[in-house]
Amino acid sequence: MNITISFTPDGTAHCLWTDAISLHELGRLEITRASHIEFNHADQKWEVRDRKGRVRFIARSRAACLEWEHDNLQWE
Repeated sequence: MNITISFTPDGTAHCLWTDAISLHELGRLEITRASHIEFNHADQKWEVRDRKGRVRFIARSRAACLEWEHDNLQWE
């Protein structure tokens, strides 16, 4: 798994959350969801929605949605 952490000029780090490394080592954390993964009952599929509510990915498997989220979303 590749983890990308970007830093702004003021030293603020941005990345998708992972338990693979201790992000607490970087200092005080502020967590904001990059997306929401919810089950669509009508379509019987999982949907990844961005912070504006737009559907970005659909799959029958929640695990596939989590993988897509990790592979495609960077801090926005």
